[in-house]
Amino acid sequence: MLWVKAFHIVFVASWFAGLFYLPRILVNLAMVPADSHAERERLLLMARKLYRFANGLMLVALGLGFWVWLGWGADRFSGSYWLHAKLALVVGAVGYQHVCRKLLRDFEAMANRRSHRWFRVFNEVSVLLFAAIVVLVTVKPF
Repeated sequence: MLWVKAFHIVFVASWFAGLFYLPRILVNLAMVPADSHAERERLLLMARKLYRFANGLMLVALGLGFWVWLGWGADRFSGSYWLHAKLALVVGAVGYQHVCRKLLRDFEAMANRRSHRWFRVFNEVSVLLFAAIVVLVTVKPF
């Protein structure tokens, strides 16, 4: 079971690496001048590929996390409120990934209405989610 847990951690960290970088590409897309079609297309290609890659990492991380949960006995965690909070944050991270996809679709349709400053703030959400999840899992405060 420790191997499954180790790979779960690896895939979660890899998934979040994608969540850290994908919004950064969106920042760059928001800054592309309207007449720079080649740069825009290059960034869109990078964002599409990174989204697909991060999506696969997310699915493996979630599957391994479920395996860990079952392997250690789901009933064992019944009074673990830190786990409930962690799972809520994981749902938030999955939602964040889907919001990234929606924002990417807006760029693809040339329908983005947000500034690069907005994307810079949005970019930090994944860092906060990751930090909160790590603290909950490590410290188990409640």
